[in-house]
Amino acid sequence: MSSILLAYIGIALAVALSGIGSAYGVTICGNAAIGAFKKTPSASGSYIGLAALPSSQGLYGFVGFFILNPLVTSDINMGQASAILGAGLALGLVALFSAIRQAKVCANGISAIGGGHQAFGTTMVLAVFPELYAILSLLVLIIIAGIVPNIK
Repeated sequence: MSSILLAYIGIALAVALSGIGSAYGVTICGNAAIGAFKKTPSASGSYIGLAALPSSQGLYGFVGFFILNPLVTSDINMGQASAILGAGLALGLVALFSAIRQAKVCANGISAIGGGHQAFGTTMVLAVFPELYAILSLLVLIIIAGIVPNIK
């Protein structure tokens, strides 16, 4: 396998896995929002706000693409390509799972709001915790991108 192909697989994994996680996450929240809307239609703004949160992990994969793509050149070596693959895979997997887990927190909050509870603020705070790990994985990708040119 060529080093260019290996690097592009890493970039594709970052984008694809984070996008899949976000798509799956917003679907979980969307389903909860529709159910809650039937009970309490006046809280639709809260439902939409919470349902959108898992979409951010997909954006992290997109950011990863823009950070890693310029590093793939015709003279990339196997060590550099392996680092890009690892960074992309790490971001993709963490974003995938954090989006799904964040969605489950948000869906429970949406259900609580639909049941008449004042749970928006608490849900927002609790939903930040799974996302923190996606942010950390993006930071690791940025650090790795900074050292890739020095890998011999």
